Amino acid sequence: MNASQRALARAARVRCSARRPALATSRQWARNAGSTPGQGPQRRGGKAVGFAAVFAAAAAGAYYYPKLTSSGADHDDEPAKAELEFEKPRKQPVSKEDNRDLISSQHLQVKSSWEHPGVYAWGSNVGKVIDPNSNEKYIKLPRRIAFFNDQLLRDLKLTQDFGAAITENGDLVQWGLGYSRAEPAPEATLKGKDLVRLEVSADRVVALSRNGSVYSIPSSRDDLETGIKPEEQKSSWSLWSSGGKEKISFRSLTPQGLSRGEKVTDISSGLEHCLMLTSKGRVFAAASSSSSFPSKGQMGIPGLSWETRPQGPYDQAHEIATLRGFHVDKIATGDHHSVVLDNIGRVFTFGDNTYGQLGIATEGALPQSAAPTIVAVNSLYNSSGLVPKVTSIAAGGTNTFFTVDAEAPAMERETRGSAPARRMPGTVSDLWACGQGVTGTLGTGRWTHVSIGPTKVKALSSLFEFDEKTNKMMPIKLKSLNVGTTHCAAVMDNVTETNISYRSTENETNWGADVMFWGGNEHYQLGTGKRTNMNAPTYIGPLDGGAADSGKGRVGEMHRLCLTPRSTARIGEGGKGRKVTLEQKVECGKFVTGVYSAV
Repeated sequence: MNASQRALARAARVRCSARRPALATSRQWARNAGSTPGQGPQRRGGKAVGFAAVFAAAAAGAYYYPKLTSSGADHDDEPAKAELEFEKPRKQPVSKEDNRDLISSQHLQVKSSWEHPGVYAWGSNVGKVIDPNSNEKYIKLPRRIAFFNDQLLRDLKLTQDFGAAITENGDLVQWGLGYSRAEPAPEATLKGKDLVRLEVSADRVVALSRNGSVYSIPSSRDDLETGIKPEEQKSSWSLWSSGGKEKISFRSLTPQGLSRGEKVTDISSGLEHCLMLTSKGRVFAAASSSSSFPSKGQMGIPGLSWETRPQGPYDQAHEIATLRGFHVDKIATGDHHSVVLDNIGRVFTFGDNTYGQLGIATEGALPQSAAPTIVAVNSLYNSSGLVPKVTSIAAGGTNTFFTVDAEAPAMERETRGSAPARRMPGTVSDLWACGQGVTGTLGTGRWTHVSIGPTKVKALSSLFEFDEKTNKMMPIKLKSLNVGTTHCAAVMDNVTETNISYRSTENETNWGADVMFWGGNEHYQLGTGKRTNMNAPTYIGPLDGGAADSGKGRVGEMHRLCLTPRSTARIGEGGKGRKVTLEQKVECGKFVTGVYSAV
């Protein structure tokens, strides 16, 4: 007979007192349970306290107390029969959706983006752009900008000093200390223009309307209110536009002399200059800052300076004559340089090349090039036998990026095995970077001060995944690349799922697109919660900091940020609101990062 059995036998013979004694401490019941057979139970106040041994036996989870009569006596003097008490089953999810929430962090993120859309931001808050009500200098982890809760946006741009956004109905909203030191909270400014695209310079906001008009708006509310207000154009068909003065000050950058049916379709702005792309593939450049005129060749017009500019407004649009004859598809700008891509994959760069951001060698003593020059992309694949074509471009700060689809010759593709599930794709997708990487902005794993030419970002190049729907290996490309002053974000075009419904099984979940960050982190703009710069792409945590998952025991890499791809859903709590087509986008600005729900 072991110690606990002996203790139980003694307890069965003890008469219970009418008054309930206090339970002994854990140390006391441990001593009593291990006492020798010759020792009786300890006494306190002259009364037997035999409950310690009983408590020890009950704690072991194998026995229970014998039943007592109403008078406190046992039914008999025999020891109670041992019975097992089994643990009750844990509460199971009450629905398929509960189970999906339990097993998938990404499913929760996708659902939250539909039920509670809005804007998250992190990084520098010295300009009160992230949280106008907080005096915190840095916001280390994603935080909602309360003004935009449950709102959808058309576009968003963030800087350390001011922010700008286009609402779902096309109005401009501005905020931050750079907008108003007295009232930095978001406020609608330019209304009724049906804006669709947004860019920012050092001190102005450049906006594109749906009809192709380009506006330059001061970032300061004082300048908005006190500056020269243009005449409001009177429409021959509108009953509501009666002419007169506009309510705020702004300037028009719309190019003159566009052909019939031609309009501006895209804009991109550096600190001092702006590029405008038309539906005919033509490119125009204009000054976009009121504080300084472009002087580093970034407008693509050799000889153009403040002294040599033609008569008329200082910010009038100039067509880049060197690009005539090339049908340009995409434009991008850094602080003081420009990049354009034509429809057959040729890349042209011009402007400042101090850090090699043009991807070309600059001749002479001046580290700049005012004339657009082709980047020798084909030479990057001379030894591979692949045929490259540039598919997208991005720029920001002192850096330039471009993606390349490199295709194997047709004969080589035909000999790559017979099983589709095991056959590698005939095309690989690569990311190339050039410029300054002293804070890790190149993403190459090195701290490069000046680039002597484009360098492949290996962490985001030649990636593949298996697509169950097509039973094939597919290349993972970049869906979008956003470049800030010193940091970057890449949204992957991986396989996603957003069509899970009540008909799906409980183990089928939604999941979004992976997003990775790298570069300077001096203002916590990478969202890692730490201040360490990152010279290679890395994942960060979910936007809500994992609060929704803290009780579900999720750990590790699966608990990372994903962005909801473009999909149609009902927004609002429980998916009972209006039906909208939306997606989550990322914005990297000057020392600030944001994620927003875009229509």
